[in-house]
Amino acid sequence: MPAVVVSASGDTPEYEGRTTVYVIVCVIIAAFGGLMFGYDIGISGGVTSMDDFLKKFFPVVFERKQRAHENNYCKYDNQLLQLFTSSLYLAALVASFAASRVCSKAGRKPTIQIASVFFIAGVLLTAGGLNIEMIIIGRILLGCGVGFANQAVPLFLSELAPAKIRGALNISFQLFITIGIFIANMVNYFTTNIHPNGWRISLAIACIPALMLCFGSLLICETPTSLIERHKVEKGRKVLRKIRGVENVDDEYDSIVNACEMARQVKDPFRKLMKPASRPPLVIAICLQIFQQFTGINAIMFYAPVLFQTVGFGNDAALLSSVITGLVNVFSTVVSVYAVDKAGRRILLIEACFQMFISQTIIGVVLLKDLKTTGDNLGKGEAIFVVILVCLFVMGFAWSWGPLGWLIPSETFPLETRTAGFAFAVSSNMLCTFIIAQSFLSMLCHMQAGIFFFFAAWIIIMGMFTWFLLPETKGVPVDLMVDKVWKQHWFWSSFMGDDDYRADVKVV
Repeated sequence: MPAVVVSASGDTPEYEGRTTVYVIVCVIIAAFGGLMFGYDIGISGGVTSMDDFLKKFFPVVFERKQRAHENNYCKYDNQLLQLFTSSLYLAALVASFAASRVCSKAGRKPTIQIASVFFIAGVLLTAGGLNIEMIIIGRILLGCGVGFANQAVPLFLSELAPAKIRGALNISFQLFITIGIFIANMVNYFTTNIHPNGWRISLAIACIPALMLCFGSLLICETPTSLIERHKVEKGRKVLRKIRGVENVDDEYDSIVNACEMARQVKDPFRKLMKPASRPPLVIAICLQIFQQFTGINAIMFYAPVLFQTVGFGNDAALLSSVITGLVNVFSTVVSVYAVDKAGRRILLIEACFQMFISQTIIGVVLLKDLKTTGDNLGKGEAIFVVILVCLFVMGFAWSWGPLGWLIPSETFPLETRTAGFAFAVSSNMLCTFIIAQSFLSMLCHMQAGIFFFFAAWIIIMGMFTWFLLPETKGVPVDLMVDKVWKQHWFWSSFMGDDDYRADVKVV
């Protein structure tokens, strides 16, 4: 079998090829899985603040909201209401492990197609819900779709993209998440005054991206890595030529074949993940997911309308404010698409930690000083100041921990543990998202302004982690991460032994 040839200087090889129109089309179609995820994130907060929805399914919360002298921090504190939001992420956690198996055995493309079917079924149940059981089951089906999509799409994008622009193309997944959140906020803003079924319209519109993903997935190709891994060698070479736009793909093809040969020697990838040599990418992947959620971003994105109502905006103004933050989210993610393959991953993450820490801390100080548990809300000027701070926080997250939390785990695992390792990343993300979604309103009620200091403390921890333990992966081909990244790192190299990763590499 031909070997991957690495120069003695240790330079990363650059494979022949160009970015073809077909690759861009595949990336856009697959990224609709992210748009669906983003829409689910954004829509739930707006729907759970609509009076018609609360009256039908959560009358206790509706009555509490109407009281003249309510507790500003506690008016939405209800475990069943939080379950409406969080059930999706618990389902996604469980589904991600099933999706890992499907991704390995059937390929990335079928996994994306299965996700679209779950999405469509979930939309039908939630939009047509007649009781709380129907909408919770619908959210669970949507969660299964999220689990399958979030498992397959980032891997699909990383394996399809040329190494030199892999970051930018992979971040399209996060970009579409932010677009989905923005669209959801816009929809909620217009449907909140449609009575009594505005909430049904909000939930039903999710069928549009679900159908686009379903029919669009018929047009995309399977990745060369997945085809070769499943012994479809010639088809894999043919697809590789198609997506690179050149005939000579021998070097990249040989690298993929070598990685697949090594992967076939591993009969149980989950057991392989428990070995010392697998710890660096596994620890990085899990920690990135934990840190991504404990920035507090989803607490803000889930419940932005609720949060802005808490500080003094009316329902329409609160939804409009969440539209503004959603727009900031989209444009800031575009910054990441441009910068990630130029500036690198680490610098974006570290800069964002400073920006998010300052924003969270000032929000906490303002609320602690001026927002009392009962009585008047913040003044108009202070409330607008809080919105600006939230936008600065969202801006920092959107060009760093949002997209890179998905990009880095999708590119750092060797092929033999890639789907299994990424399943741990997805499930860790969904577990932390579930915890935040299920507990944020209760935490806001009991911790009050202190919740923002809680998230600020986590940002300090993740900044230190990035500075000392996260290696740079910019421009490194995914199948050379072990040799070019982990074996070169001051700390993680101690876990990497030749007995654990036997590579057929010839040094010339």
